[in-house]
Amino acid sequence: MKLVALVVCHCGPLRASESAARPIKKFGTPVIDTIGPMPYSQVNTMLEAAFPRGALNYWKSNFLSSLTDEAMGTMIDCFARCPTPMGQSLLEHVHGAVTRVGVTDTAFPHRAPGYNLLVLSERLDPKDSDACIEWARDSYAALQPSLGRGRYVNYLGDDEPPAGVAAAHGPNHRRLQALEAKDDPENFFHMNQNIRPLSGLTHALECGDAARALRHAAVSPGDHVTARTRRRSWPGLQGRVHAQPFS
Repeated sequence: MKLVALVVCHCGPLRASESAARPIKKFGTPVIDTIGPMPYSQVNTMLEAAFPRGALNYWKSNFLSSLTDEAMGTMIDCFARCPTPMGQSLLEHVHGAVTRVGVTDTAFPHRAPGYNLLVLSERLDPKDSDACIEWARDSYAALQPSLGRGRYVNYLGDDEPPAGVAAAHGPNHRRLQALEAKDDPENFFHMNQNIRPLSGLTHALECGDAARALRHAAVSPGDHVTARTRRRSWPGLQGRVHAQPFS
């Protein structure tokens, strides 16, 4: 049996929370209703049981251009074909405090009210992987007409094209590349959804550093230029280092 669940959270005085939740609690006849006061630490862990250790996951995600009847109908039709009882089609509502921050104030640029789509194919048995991954990809493809340009960096998969990282940071991507060129020009921290540093010449030009730009551009017409990333041994760092852009 497939179900629709509404996960809500109101952070504030209890009386205001009860008033805000009342229209949802009055809507329809739920199979189960657990809306009530709880510590914020419990809110942060209430979904952990749905993602057990060792489970296999494949996700596809994108912000919607708008939440239309057509988009909701497509989601319902696609979810009816979900091959795993652990699968989910999620809509995350972006609103409230997150929309009152400027687009360029942080690395996360998605500040307009709207919805983020997440198609999640989760399973325990590796034999189910092919069917689950195919369902996620087919569902995501069916929803393409409803998708916007924004992506959420935490939901990008290993098989995403480089454009996905740029879409996740929007107008901030170039600035983040400049910071990467300054702090990690050799891209040592690359085991992530990688923001590649600007080239030395591009970074110098954009920073208005004419002397450095000339040094990068000082190549004789007959010269052959080879770009090579050197491996560095940094004291105190051993094994794999994972870094995630802040969002």
